[in-house]
This record gives sequence, structure tokens and C-alpha cells, in this order.
Amino acid sequence: MPLSPLDIHNKEFNRGFRGYDENEVNEFLDQIIKDYEILIRDKKELEEKLNSINERLGHFTNIEETLNKSIVVAQEAAEEVRRNAQKEAKLIVKEAEKNADRIVNESLSKARKIAIEIEELKKQSKVFRTRFKMLIQAQMDLIANDDWDELMEFDIDTTDLKSLQPEEN
Repeated sequence: MPLSPLDIHNKEFNRGFRGYDENEVNEFLDQIIKDYEILIRDKKELEEKLNSINERLGHFTNIEETLNKSIVVAQEAAEEVRRNAQKEAKLIVKEAEKNADRIVNESLSKARKIAIEIEELKKQSKVFRTRFKMLIQAQMDLIANDDWDELMEFDIDTTDLKSLQPEEN
């Protein structure tokens, strides 16, 4: 187990003939050296990890900045697309309204023409009906005429018909 700064500070050496016991001090120093080597190695590893993490953090920071810029660009593009779509929609609506007005006007014009044609056809049918009635009445008068009775009473002599026939050879 590595020594703590408190362990080093509180370490007491036994006094020997010439002062501290040299072996004990040397062992303690060896332990301190080992612990400091471990600390230095750990520190170096931690510094390398820190550098690696800082590099990754820098990389991710760059990615974040790029993403933020991309988001801003995408938002601006989306806004531009929305504005263009609104403009186009307005143009489409205006064009549709113009077409609708034109179609309505054409329909009204055609309806007027058809109404005029219907009135003309009604007039023509009245004239035709009147003329047809007159024709039928004239035919009825002709049938009702006494001349038909006279024709029916007329007798043809069959002997006279034989003389009109051609002779057979």
C-alpha cells in the first residue's frame, strides 16, 4: 500500500549508535521511491488520458460546432423553402381564382346562348306545330269533302274494260 504524506511526516526512526538506523532509513527511502515511481507513472498515465480526453473533447466540440452550423443552415433553408412554398401557394391560388372566374364567365355566356337557343327552338316549335295543325286540318278537310263520296258511287262498266285489253297472239 503506498505511503501517504501523513505516513512520511509521522515516520520516526530508531536511534542507533551513530544516529538513525541506516537500514531502516534506506528501506523507508526505497519504499518512498517505489511509491513516487508509482505516483509519477500514474500521473503520466492520467496526463495521457487527460490529453486523449481533451483531444476527443476537441473533436466533439468541433462536431458540435459543425452540427450547430448545420442546424442553422438547415433552419435557414427550411425557412426559405417555407417562404417559397407560401409564395408559390399564393400564385397557385391567384391562378386558380383567375381560371375559376374565366370558367364561370364562359359558363354564364354559354348558359345565355343556350337560353337564347331554347327560346328560338320554342318559337320554331310553335310555328311548326301551327303549320302541322294547319296541314292536318287541310288533310281532314280533304277527307271530309263530298268528292270522295262521289268517287265511291262511280260505277265502271267491266265490258268496256275488255275492249281496252290487248289481244293475245
